Amino acid sequence: MEQPIGPLSSFDYDLLVVGAGSGGQAVAKEAVGFNKKVLVIDPVTPFSEGTTSAPLLSSPLSSILAPLFSFLSVLGWSSVTMATVRKLLHRASQLGQDIQDSQKYGWRFKETASHSWGGLSDALLGHAESCVLGVRRDLTECGAAYLRAGWEMLAPHVVEVTDTDGRKSRLSVGTLVIDPGERPRYPGVPGDREHCVTSNELFSRPRPPGRTLVVGGSPEGVECAGFLAGLGHEVTLMLPTSDLLPGFDLKLSQKIENHMLVHGVHFLYEHTLSKVEQIGAQDEGVSAAALLGPPGGLRASLLSRDGPATQEDFDTVLLAAGMEPSTSNIGLERVGVKCSPDGRVLVNELDQTSVDHVYCLCSSSSSSSSSSSSSSSSSSGLGPHCPSPVLRARSGRLLAHRLYGGPTPPCDYSNIPLVLFTPLEYSACGLSEERANATFGEANIEVYHSYYWPLEWTVPPRDKNSCYVKVICHVPDQERVVGLHLMGPHAGDIVQGFSAAMTCGLTKRQLDATAGLQPTAAQVLTSLTVTQRESEAMMVRGNC
Repeated sequence: MEQPIGPLSSFDYDLLVVGAGSGGQAVAKEAVGFNKKVLVIDPVTPFSEGTTSAPLLSSPLSSILAPLFSFLSVLGWSSVTMATVRKLLHRASQLGQDIQDSQKYGWRFKETASHSWGGLSDALLGHAESCVLGVRRDLTECGAAYLRAGWEMLAPHVVEVTDTDGRKSRLSVGTLVIDPGERPRYPGVPGDREHCVTSNELFSRPRPPGRTLVVGGSPEGVECAGFLAGLGHEVTLMLPTSDLLPGFDLKLSQKIENHMLVHGVHFLYEHTLSKVEQIGAQDEGVSAAALLGPPGGLRASLLSRDGPATQEDFDTVLLAAGMEPSTSNIGLERVGVKCSPDGRVLVNELDQTSVDHVYCLCSSSSSSSSSSSSSSSSSSGLGPHCPSPVLRARSGRLLAHRLYGGPTPPCDYSNIPLVLFTPLEYSACGLSEERANATFGEANIEVYHSYYWPLEWTVPPRDKNSCYVKVICHVPDQERVVGLHLMGPHAGDIVQGFSAAMTCGLTKRQLDATAGLQPTAAQVLTSLTVTQRESEAMMVRGNC
């Protein structure tokens, strides 16, 4: 391990960063710039905690899948790489529709187009590998030491490190910064860890998933259901309640759901998973969670809230009930670091935990002073505990300057743009309509909205009333824009630009004064005249 050169210190390292995601990388690089001796530990954890790995590595498939398991646990996988993979999967599913649309534009094909799951898997793994190697190179070139290892806090300023060969050593550190990763949440039913897969493993399967049950209406579950359906697979999305995407803007969630229904995703409401078991043939010594896919199906036992239990057969059961923090069994409680009941590290607005030398990026706030930031970041649905890689990196840079460069303001979590790669892309910045009404009062909120039809969709023609935009304004504050939601192609790219204006206090009058760019989809935001109140009144009168 290459050691950076820094000033003399009573500790082995001035700064230990645990987690090599975007936040960990940022704080480490900035600290090196302040001439600090920095170690970045990329925690070594099982690829899918709870799934069988030993039988896999002793099976005939070990030569194929062992390198995959090794690669997927390397640097940066849970942060920047996964964010880019989400968009690439979305693009892969869109291309099928583009091929159909192209025939309306005059394109002709000598052969019928078909999708290769193996080709997609190879391409995504190649992309992920290039991202990972680039990040590792950047860390070492800037002067930070890097180590793949397990770790545990033994006492204040003391950690025990276990390398990949099982060798243990103790290190003293001046400051500890945790960039916590997350792992998929398992429902705790028979067969969940043995036979199910999570979104982390799904695209790495050497065979296509076939008929798939997606368990849970989380953002990752909705995205996975969408792209699998787009690739031609039969998909059932099972929800524990009647609501898709709890916490998102309600009306936008309903529009996402309607679009997915129209495009072939089946929904199973108010059902929970009670058991998963293997049926049919399966290679000896390899579990279904070992990424084999069909043949050899799975039988899922489903519990309805009001009706009898049922059983259905699937080729794949994908668990997508959300994520939980990877903060257990690392000794936090031993040194007094407090966590919330769900395991998230409690911090103040300066990212400091209950222990003065331990910090945690983008975690739960234990201070009422942070409530406004948490409110804003969660208002669009993804929540304050699912920040983007860019936000994590900004938080990390600010923390390093706060630690070594003097007083620095906390990271601003308001007006954070978010994107969800549903079949019809959704992006938002600011407050949901429900949160805006609760914050300012419904009488003080005006909502401008409109459907729109992207020009490129008029030639096929298709999905005329699917794309939608909504701007939420606080009337007493000169109709300041407090929420912006858009559902349509390239929604994230459009909202990213308008989020800058919202940070500067964008008002509806300024939005109307902006010259629209013809013939782009984004111009719809500059010509909104119909309010939601007017639309609802017209519906009551029977005019539409």
